[in-house]
Amino acid sequence: MRRALSQMLFSLAALTSLAAGGPAQAGPGHDHGDAPQASTGDGPARAPDGSVFLPKPSQRQLQIRTQIVEAGDAPRSMELMGQVVMDPGAGGRVQAAQAGRIEPGPNGLPALGARVAAGQVLAYIRPASGAFDRANQAASSAELRSALELARQRVARLEQLEGSVPQKDIDAARAELKGLTERSRAVEGSLTGREALVAPVSGVIASSHAVVGQIVDVRELLFEIIDPARLRVEALAFDAAAAQAISGAAAVVGGRKIDLRPLGAGRSLRDGALPVQFAVVNSAEAPLALGMPVKVFAATRERVKGMVLPAAAVVRNPANLEIVWVHEAAERFVPTPVRAQAVDGATVVITDGLKPGQRVVVQGAALVNQVR
Repeated sequence: MRRALSQMLFSLAALTSLAAGGPAQAGPGHDHGDAPQASTGDGPARAPDGSVFLPKPSQRQLQIRTQIVEAGDAPRSMELMGQVVMDPGAGGRVQAAQAGRIEPGPNGLPALGARVAAGQVLAYIRPASGAFDRANQAASSAELRSALELARQRVARLEQLEGSVPQKDIDAARAELKGLTERSRAVEGSLTGREALVAPVSGVIASSHAVVGQIVDVRELLFEIIDPARLRVEALAFDAAAAQAISGAAAVVGGRKIDLRPLGAGRSLRDGALPVQFAVVNSAEAPLALGMPVKVFAATRERVKGMVLPAAAVVRNPANLEIVWVHEAAERFVPTPVRAQAVDGATVVITDGLKPGQRVVVQGAALVNQVR
């Protein structure tokens, strides 16, 4: 009996010393290494199910705003790529009509953005010709001067004999003198004259490719003049039927929405698509430049039903799927996959994934999406 009691006490002491000597080791397959314990703080955090815990102070700091969605409809839109072009009735181009050297105008060469009036001289082109051409022109000029001098002498003699010679001979000599005088003036002008480059319309200088002393070729573009209040956007539509049914449009430039007014669609394909032109509403206040690429949202007459929300409410998850953040509780946000269609640059319509009455984040959704 005593022997059995002694063995039990010895076993208990051994177990006690083993527990005090170091941590217990897990069996094979149960070792979790140095994994940190789960955080129990009250800061923003993402739950294992993908939802986000966001305390009220953090919501105010991130300026999170929500909106209750309601069923509605919006025009079906299509996204087109376009660029800013000039109004052909309010803009113009100045090109060289002949090869020559650029010379400054009365007020020098106009600067970019400078206002010009129709008919204003912008620059001059002095004709550039080779040595052989100049020699031919000089020889022609010398011959004309000689013929002109002879014609003057003949007219003077005939006028002295007026009354004794037929009047028709005197008139013929005078006509010949007048013709030689005009020909001589024209040849002399071709040797020393210059062509004036004038502004075809009033507006501002959008682009300038002229430098003093520059040698230019025929039809070379030197200046582009636009009216900032009458700019247009030209886009390409690959759906001919939809291009003819456009009822409204908007463009997005630098995150700013710009209203457009449809002008019409072409009937000839360009790069496999129909060109569609839009007038820019209040283009003088829009940050647009000639040739700038823009994204155009063209609305058709067809309507699509869904929940209309700001475009900022739709973000993408790590799987590159479109989602919105539904505000389910005071401090809990749940990602919800949706199907969205752009209405314009600032608005989308959710056609699938939401129900009326749900509260959705419409401002700060990208910040909620970054919580990890």
